[in-house]
Amino acid sequence: MANKINITDTILRDAHQSQAATRMRTEDMLPILDKMDKVGFYSVECWGGATYDTCLRFLNEDPWDRLRKLREGFSDTKLQMLLRGQNLLGYKHYADDVVDMFVKKAIENGIDIIRIFDALNDVRNLEQAIKSTKKYKGICEAAISYTTSPVHNTEYFVNLSKTLAKMGADIICIKDMANLLLPYDAYELVKAIKSEVNLPLHIHTHNTAGTGDMVYLKAIEAGADIIDTSISSLANGTSQPTTESIVATLQGTKYDTGLDLKLLNEISKYFDKVSERLSNDGFLNKKVLKTDINALIYQVPGGMLSNLINQLKEQGASDKLDEVLTEVPKVRKDLGYPPLVTPTSQIVGTQAVLNVIAGERYKMVSNETKGLLKGEYGKLPAEPDAEVIKKCIGDAERITVRPADLLKPEYENYKKEMQKYYTKEEDVLSYCMFPQVSEKFFKWRQEQHARKFTITVNGEKYEVEVEDLDYVKPQTPQVVQEVKVETKPEAKVVKPTQKPTRAGSGKPLIAPIPGTVLDFKVKSGDKVKVGQPIIILEAMKVENEIAADADGIVTILTSKGASVESGDTLATIE
Repeated sequence: MANKINITDTILRDAHQSQAATRMRTEDMLPILDKMDKVGFYSVECWGGATYDTCLRFLNEDPWDRLRKLREGFSDTKLQMLLRGQNLLGYKHYADDVVDMFVKKAIENGIDIIRIFDALNDVRNLEQAIKSTKKYKGICEAAISYTTSPVHNTEYFVNLSKTLAKMGADIICIKDMANLLLPYDAYELVKAIKSEVNLPLHIHTHNTAGTGDMVYLKAIEAGADIIDTSISSLANGTSQPTTESIVATLQGTKYDTGLDLKLLNEISKYFDKVSERLSNDGFLNKKVLKTDINALIYQVPGGMLSNLINQLKEQGASDKLDEVLTEVPKVRKDLGYPPLVTPTSQIVGTQAVLNVIAGERYKMVSNETKGLLKGEYGKLPAEPDAEVIKKCIGDAERITVRPADLLKPEYENYKKEMQKYYTKEEDVLSYCMFPQVSEKFFKWRQEQHARKFTITVNGEKYEVEVEDLDYVKPQTPQVVQEVKVETKPEAKVVKPTQKPTRAGSGKPLIAPIPGTVLDFKVKSGDKVKVGQPIIILEAMKVENEIAADADGIVTILTSKGASVESGDTLATIE
């Protein structure tokens, strides 16, 4: 059996997601693609995960446009994406027809390999994504979310791998998102899986605890076939081990990757400038670059840690990081030991933040935490704490079937809802994932499109953006010798400036955290009781219900889309 180790480089996806809150732009990627394409990587991970959300939410980019441009730049290298099973790239379960359409379009637009995982390792949540990947001729890499707990052991993961193989996986991936897999445990686990499953085995880890390189070496010795690494510019810390270092280590051995270190060095010099830009923009925090053995205690993945830091910064509570990290494993235990990977990492992490900021555990409970306890995300590895269940969801019925079996086909309904923004089927999928965020993006896109005109210069047609709408009239063709064309301004997210009205009598209902008003459960003049949800506040990418703290008549003092700060009055209750 050939021992050559294949490399998947992650700098275009997981590396900057783990270190810099996924803020690398498409324009940062395109100039270097031709060199990356010549390296001989097994694949380049460049899409999925948090990139989709970030493109729409923060960068004013169409993620599908990014994918198409990347496909054009890679003619000889397979493109890989990360997909959260039935969650796709959002934070809830989607109906099977949405999953099928998403996989279809991902492959049509250029994805070769889809790494599919479920945060709870509930294989029922992988069924549709695996079927669709095979149906549309993609390569299915089914992943096990590695974690440690009283219920997770080698036998558990071997059985899971065997099940995934039977379901149609082409590759099995051990996804160690928090760098919890220690070197000798990796050797044992890889040996055990390879002895039972006759498929290529792909290993994914991070270097948060500083053990990633050793994990890879022991996994390689045990028979692993492919490993994930990152170009040095954004490697190590909460990211993956360094590509160049691994390539150099294996040179001249039976595991030699065959990759060119000189070419890799040229690529790293390019990305050094991108890394510098991310640092200057405030996204590359030094805390995610240090070796942190606490990762083995808190089990916090790289992307989760960088997001926790940003979340606390937004909440004005950066000094609470250690307190939140201590709270994370407690919340995880309370919720039945879910592996910490999106979306459960987001749910557990945000709930830990809420517990710390509120000063009382589970005083504020996100809708996503409630959904996790109800079984909306699938079967938890262990039974959650009974008192936490009672406090968070009361006597609400819990789901025991495959969650998606309870969902009716919904793609066409989403399509009708967003019809005024429709330009292609991919727009519908963006709306499915992130309705409010995508709607803001679509509006911005329409505004930008309105500024573009086709003009003729010396017989040649050009599409340009014009700052002064009176300079070139869009209604009449223009033939000009010289046109002043402004470069496209940097995309900026326009946040709602409307604030809650502070007037009104009665007991004030205060915003406990900063966020955006997403929806209302009642209207002004309604009678409400203590504990009744009044307002849904989106904060830290999850929905938080703000409940009445008194009986009475409610008066709403804010509106949908309004940005609120901690301490703002959202409503009054007479």
